[in-house]
Amino acid sequence: MSLLLPIVVGICVGIIVGLLGAGGGILSVPILVYLLGQSPHNAAAGSLLIVGATSLIALIGRRKEVHWKQGAVFGALSITGSFIGSFLNSLVSPNLLMYLFSSLLVVVAGLMFRKAAKEKNEAGAKPRTMSPNTDANEKMCNKNTRGKENSQKPNSRLHHWITIIVAAVLIGVLTGFFGVGGGFAVVPALTLIMHFDMKEASATSLLVMIIASLAGLAARMGTAIQIDYLSVLPFAFASMIGGPIGASLTRKTKSTTLTFLFALLLLLVAVYTLSATLLGA
Repeated sequence: MSLLLPIVVGICVGIIVGLLGAGGGILSVPILVYLLGQSPHNAAAGSLLIVGATSLIALIGRRKEVHWKQGAVFGALSITGSFIGSFLNSLVSPNLLMYLFSSLLVVVAGLMFRKAAKEKNEAGAKPRTMSPNTDANEKMCNKNTRGKENSQKPNSRLHHWITIIVAAVLIGVLTGFFGVGGGFAVVPALTLIMHFDMKEASATSLLVMIIASLAGLAARMGTAIQIDYLSVLPFAFASMIGGPIGASLTRKTKSTTLTFLFALLLLLVAVYTLSATLLGA
């Protein structure tokens, strides 16, 4: 039964991740703590292994959509933040770590509810009238926009790179401290700062999460934090199996519904995590 439980919950998490496109680390940490009985610090380390392994499998299937050079640079910049986050993780008490984690869940849930509302409004909006030259005009606009971006002034480029560095380091801190992949933060960053479309951003974020997760694990080497491989490895492998199952289910469900359900799930996990921490304090 001790081996069966990680496999069952791993498949469930994999299905959810494949169905909703995110949430691996955010869901695995409370599961490792409250279902598999690990300490918050050990759970954060184990979650990094699960996130890294699951992202690697997903990356193989989406390698054609990845911006390898930009993703590697962004991931490399996140390494410093991941080491900082891992160091800060060792300084806080287990209860404080879970209180902060609950707060993170609430913030992400709020962002997801907002995204669901935006998707619903966009779906309800009337489609604009398309003219024969619309596609050509849009391509010309995009080309002109890229040209302006390439001819940025030195100060603008410096500001652009500072923004990239700050975003990458902060995401690294998030990954190292909480043991989450940070996909919910990486995708918007790649979209807004590096101007990737959603498919490219979500695929490239997998590379960033792998690099940040490996850095977080490396930062924990030689410390008192230990990974329970007997439960974490079956969890990770089962999550990889569940991912494709969840991905196949997305075709039958509206994107707005998926986003709303994900937000609701995060909110419920936040309430449970906070309640369990308060009762155990």
